[in-house]
Amino acid sequence: MSAPATLPPLNARALLLALLITGIWGVNFIVIKWSVAGAPPLLVAALRFALAALPAVFLVPRPQIPARLLWGYGLLVGVVQFGLLYLAIQLGMSAGLGSLLMQMQAFFTAILAARLLGERIQPWQAAGMTAAFGGMAVIGALSGGDLPLVSLGLTLLAALGWAGSNLVVRASGGANMLSLVVWSALIPPVPLTLLAGLTGGWDAVGHTLTHSGWGFWAAIVFMGLGNTVLGFGLWSVLIQRHGAARVAPLSLLVPVFGLIASALAYDEAFPPGKAIGALLVFAGLTLHVFGGRWWPRAGQRTPA
Repeated sequence: MSAPATLPPLNARALLLALLITGIWGVNFIVIKWSVAGAPPLLVAALRFALAALPAVFLVPRPQIPARLLWGYGLLVGVVQFGLLYLAIQLGMSAGLGSLLMQMQAFFTAILAARLLGERIQPWQAAGMTAAFGGMAVIGALSGGDLPLVSLGLTLLAALGWAGSNLVVRASGGANMLSLVVWSALIPPVPLTLLAGLTGGWDAVGHTLTHSGWGFWAAIVFMGLGNTVLGFGLWSVLIQRHGAARVAPLSLLVPVFGLIASALAYDEAFPPGKAIGALLVFAGLTLHVFGGRWWPRAGQRTPA
């Protein structure tokens, strides 16, 4: 049996492309914050997914997965992950901190996989979780009144929805990710729009659709096409060409770009409580992703 082909390492072009994508995803958080300032957040999310789906569904083949997985992915990503994130940002979550806290999905994914799939949480992952959840406690306790706890809770629930969608992706096997993203985007607009009308009033929905200016619709285009279709499409190409092990850790750059963009756009300040907590979360994420590269070496010294 021949050995599997070795995927090429990241070259300069691939690295620049990864930087572009993570930059788009980081900047997306300030676009979200701007777009939900005067519009129902759940409606904004609905419009984002509607544009991501149409007209792309006529150009991209349907993913070859069961309907329950397609619906599960669409509801978890569209309604839970982004619906709650948009709501959290409108209620006071800063764009920069939100971009960082959403990365808690990495820990939630490991916990769900251990609980539902029987996977073992490795020692470095447990250490990373401890640091990150400690950072969350610091943020909640010391950041002061500038961060409403309800927005913090909604952001964590959004990250949990992202983690759930990761398990759906795993269950879908080798499904084409661009096809999955585009076709699943057909699912969230209707429930999100209904929830927007029921919670914020249909007058607000109608006013947003009929009286919003070009800037609002440009933000929708950026989120729907730039962030979702282009971002996920190019990211899936990078993973296919160079492997998930090389590409996936680069997603840690998203909160870096998010924090920088938020500081430039909104002059976001980090009081000591938020700064210490954010550093602990990022340190925990780094350990979770890269800890396996050095942790096993200590274990090798233990005699069998």
